[in-house]
Amino acid sequence: MGLDATARRRLFGGFLLGAALTMLICGQTVLENHLRQVSFLIYWAICFVLTGLAAIVALRDLRALQHRTRQQQKELFDSTLKEIEKEARDRNQSTDRREKS
Repeated sequence: MGLDATARRRLFGGFLLGAALTMLICGQTVLENHLRQVSFLIYWAICFVLTGLAAIVALRDLRALQHRTRQQQKELFDSTLKEIEKEARDRNQSTDRREKS
């Protein structure tokens, strides 16, 4: 069973956010006394990068959602307009038939 692009994007973003959260919790509790100098900087840089990537994935998801919403609104508008035109044509045809009778 394949996942669509939205599900993959959200799953990946959730994974990144979960990894950053796990690093945050571990860095503040278990690893607090073990991280020194360079390892401290590298650890928190990786945590920062994961958080940034999660934000980028969230923004891309937002952009895709906006695009899909705009497309659905356009399709709804077009279908509603066609339905109104069809009803107007049908009404005119029935009026023309009554006038001919």
